Amino acid sequence: MTIQLNMIQSIGLAVIFLLLGKAIKNAIPVFSRYAIPSPVIGGLIFSIIHMIFRQNNIASFEFDTTLQTFFQIMFFCTVGFNASFKMLKIGGKQVLLFLLISTVFAVLQNALAVGLAGIVGIDPLLALLTASPALTGGHGTSAAVAPSIEALGYPQALTVALTAATFGLVAGSLLGSPMANRLIIKDNLLHKKKLPSSNETEFDLSITQKNTPLLDTNKISMAFFQILIAMFLGTYLTDALNAFVSQWSTDINFPAYIGAMITAAVIRNISDATGFIKTPLEEIKVVEEVSLNLFLGMALITLKLWQLIDLALPMLLLLLAQCVMMYLYGIFVSYPLMGKNYDSAVMVAGLTGFAMGSTSNAMANMNSITEKYVYSRTAFFIVPIVGSLFIDFINIGIIQGFISFLS
Repeated sequence: MTIQLNMIQSIGLAVIFLLLGKAIKNAIPVFSRYAIPSPVIGGLIFSIIHMIFRQNNIASFEFDTTLQTFFQIMFFCTVGFNASFKMLKIGGKQVLLFLLISTVFAVLQNALAVGLAGIVGIDPLLALLTASPALTGGHGTSAAVAPSIEALGYPQALTVALTAATFGLVAGSLLGSPMANRLIIKDNLLHKKKLPSSNETEFDLSITQKNTPLLDTNKISMAFFQILIAMFLGTYLTDALNAFVSQWSTDINFPAYIGAMITAAVIRNISDATGFIKTPLEEIKVVEEVSLNLFLGMALITLKLWQLIDLALPMLLLLLAQCVMMYLYGIFVSYPLMGKNYDSAVMVAGLTGFAMGSTSNAMANMNSITEKYVYSRTAFFIVPIVGSLFIDFINIGIIQGFISFLS
């Protein structure tokens, strides 16, 4: 028996299991510790139920994913509003260096996965989904990128991407704090941090801190209006980009959210530079959270877990290789380049958190270290700017480059 759900029924079912996931996350601390998103918890429960029903010929589900696509574009549009060059300028050279370190690592993640694909017996495009789309990008980016690869003939793409992203959240949490702790003890960094000659860079942390403004319906409305306008204009930009690159290759096809994301970045920077357009950033953050949850909720309930049976071992090998590279890169590249001091050790924990999972993991890793030792003003300024404002934007470009090359 096949149960077909229209777009309203599909999003409604996704929300029900999203709320179930939220309740489970609140009840079981381990899910909060590893920052597993509520839609992932609830969606996986439904996917397991669906797999059992299907394997026993009880029932299968078919979904209308129209609203999934809508909320996906909305989410990446809000990501575009985070790309503020003014913020980058305020952060100075250290932020730029850490952004470069993070960008290079995202490229290396993809290169490692594609390079090992033949060895573990998996197609390079599927292997790519175990790299920066899932790890640096997290569930949102991986779920958005997967349809492009599905369209190239890989129906397992979404399941591979979201499974890898979930692995990354746990791995990033398990690796980050121990790596930083090892560096602090080995190089006696706490003692050096407390020396009078140790001058920590002063940063205005207020620009990275979230405000809790009173509910303002005008600002909420303006947030939605600017997002929808960016989505509207973005459709034309995406079409123009695709028409432009089609002159050289018919294999390259930018996804629908690219134009919206770029348009949103333009609006944000006009707002920063001129004040002519007032962009309500706090309200856009709320829309970002809601759209991501709805988009992920839809993506997770449509997972086809039975497609992972033949890919489980190759995926595990690729993801373990990513963990090894993360360890080596954090210890031997990020740590020395960022100053080889206490702050750079804390930033290793942060880099591991968002390069393997999410900014939430990064902040949790750094909190774990600084609660044990002392606070790092530098790390808590730099990591959120790079992890939550810029790396997702850059990572999309890196991923599209790899997909174009491999396809």
